[in-house]
Amino acid sequence: MNLIDEVIALQPAPVPVVPWSCESNCRILICLLGNFRLLKAGVPAALICGSKTERLLCLLALRRGRRVQREALLEALWPEGDSIHAGQSLNSLIYSVNKLLGGEGSGTTHVLQAHGYYWLNLEAGINVDVTCFDALADTGDLRARNGDLAGAAGFYGRALSLYRGDLCVGTDAQVVLEREHLRGRYLTLRSRLAELDYCQGDFAGCLDHARHVLAYDPCREDAYRLLMRCYVRLGERAQALRQYRLCQTILRTEFDAVPEPATTALYDQVRLDPASIQTSFAVH
Repeated sequence: MNLIDEVIALQPAPVPVVPWSCESNCRILICLLGNFRLLKAGVPAALICGSKTERLLCLLALRRGRRVQREALLEALWPEGDSIHAGQSLNSLIYSVNKLLGGEGSGTTHVLQAHGYYWLNLEAGINVDVTCFDALADTGDLRARNGDLAGAAGFYGRALSLYRGDLCVGTDAQVVLEREHLRGRYLTLRSRLAELDYCQGDFAGCLDHARHVLAYDPCREDAYRLLMRCYVRLGERAQALRQYRLCQTILRTEFDAVPEPATTALYDQVRLDPASIQTSFAVH
């Protein structure tokens, strides 16, 4: 087994889904991270994968309450259909989605429309997991800036429980950029939790977070440095040195690049003076 195969073999299993309680005013949660899901009071609704209902909810949820033009929905859902029949089908679809979201006799319109635009009625208790993920991460960042690292870790953990995978819909440039933004934020939260675990002496937790980071991005040098530090503190100096070799090989293979000076300096420190590796460092 070569070094690249080995780093792939070390990648952890997918993150388990951790139960997450919606806020009291969130009765319906549309999930776009990982596989599409529609939760009503925390219970998954039965939907046919790839159905028009799922696609419509995805298109509306991506805008998260902002308006979507009728023509854009028609083009996305019935690209080959004539305008008259497609328009009639959209009207029927909107009716059935409102019925699905509200239930019989709810009296609430969950998909609003006016002047040729459609949008989700967020005031009716609808939320989107992407919005929740960002809100929890923002709150964690605020706690961290105020010095409440334990509180920050709690919010970061709740945010991670929502990230079941990358944004599952859309291929246009705007959605691709958002997908990369969300993935980058997920990796940053993982890295911060890894650093917090290391500083608290929870080396197993740090290893777990760092490995998840590398599962998404095998070129993240901060994760390799954390692995190196953890293995030294666990008395596995050879494994710590091996992480540097893995990092070196991956960077050379992917980008024809060498590790950052900070990574090489840590390697030399592990190689020449492992006892000098501190049990704590500044958390970013």
